[in-house]
Amino acid sequence: MWIPSDTGDYRLLDCSDGERLELWKDKILVRPDPQVIWRSARTDKRWNSADARYSRSSSGGGSWSENSLPESWRVRVSGLLFRIKPMGFKHTGLFPEQAANWEWFSELIKNAGRQISVLNLFAYTGGATVACAAAGAKVCHVDAAKNMVSLAKENAALNSLADAPIRYIVDDCSKFVAREKRRGSRYDAVIMDPPSYGRGPGGETWKLEDSIHSFISEALSLLSDDPLFVLVNSYTTGLSAGTVDYLLRLASKDLGGRTESAELGLRVGSTGLCLPCGASSRWSR
Repeated sequence: MWIPSDTGDYRLLDCSDGERLELWKDKILVRPDPQVIWRSARTDKRWNSADARYSRSSSGGGSWSENSLPESWRVRVSGLLFRIKPMGFKHTGLFPEQAANWEWFSELIKNAGRQISVLNLFAYTGGATVACAAAGAKVCHVDAAKNMVSLAKENAALNSLADAPIRYIVDDCSKFVAREKRRGSRYDAVIMDPPSYGRGPGGETWKLEDSIHSFISEALSLLSDDPLFVLVNSYTTGLSAGTVDYLLRLASKDLGGRTESAELGLRVGSTGLCLPCGASSRWSR
């Protein structure tokens, strides 16, 4: 399991009976997590005094309750600043476990001896984009949601990267990759974090299991003659680290190098154990 060495202002305090108790700087949140299938004594009193709790609805979706949070606030993770904002579907705009991947590729970028061009697909609010740019890379940030791309620009500015070589694209990732292939564009690294389901800005539908194999191959066709790394993330139930590993090995079999895969994890303060938080597969020279 890959675990970040520095989660900064974020702490996973406890987890029990389908929920997480989290500290986001000075705010306490309770959020659902389907991985938490155990039940333990909730001895931490903060379970009962959270600033906000996200509860699922029996009819689908859910909502924030007991909400005394500001509209947004800033949190530092892995030395980088991000704007945190309670959103629909329990999200806050940041996945702290991804700091384990940021640490990995930041070292590769810094030690490359050249400027690395990175294509970040399904780039969300820009955690990986900010980490790449902070390490010295130029980045093409692509996401279909305009509001998420706007938050990514804000996060870059928070880290004095407003003028960094970041190209922001609001587009369907599959269509963008196809156009870049026709244009002959090339990148030294590819990052992707595809959702289980999604819609592009023109109503295009995306279902991960139906699309991920061909999409990884198409995205890797944009790699330069001297590629540095590829990172594929998955939060989809049923798409294990082993499955993602197999997909990436198939797509990268002609590149040489090495592929490794593992679950991402966060250490739980109350037990010292690690909560699995999705899967990642990494290719590098």
